[in-house]
Amino acid sequence: MPRYTFNVNGRTQSVDADSDTPLLYVLRNDLQLNGPKFGCGLAQCGTCTVHINGEVARSCSVPVSAVQGRTVTTLEGLMVDGKPGKVQQAFIDTQAVQCGYCTNGMVMTSAALLAKNPKPSDAQINDALAGNLCRCGTHQRICAAVKRAAQAA
Repeated sequence: MPRYTFNVNGRTQSVDADSDTPLLYVLRNDLQLNGPKFGCGLAQCGTCTVHINGEVARSCSVPVSAVQGRTVTTLEGLMVDGKPGKVQQAFIDTQAVQCGYCTNGMVMTSAALLAKNPKPSDAQINDALAGNLCRCGTHQRICAAVKRAAQAA
């Protein structure tokens, strides 16, 4: 079985896995990083979202072989000194979580948006989050959390 080495949340990690093993499975099963969730397995819901070299990616559809030598950030990697990062804290403060199904994807997508566009418009926020499914209908609070995080910058 091949060995893949990549950076996860600031630490070099090596795993033995089949080349087509989804990154999501490696993160959760081998590295015990449970921020990204399994939702649809088809890269359509967003619950498995991570950043690969700073870009949003659906880890359920990315083979581990594709991240060899790259940098992966998960929800856990957004923490600052063991405390929630600004986007995570904004989600907490606005109570933007209900069932939690979409939270990982919404936070990770929001963090990527704010990294590229620190002061997004409502339309830009809606556009960025459009690919993340929310079952509970907390979208208004999620958008409010993104705005709050933008103001915290």
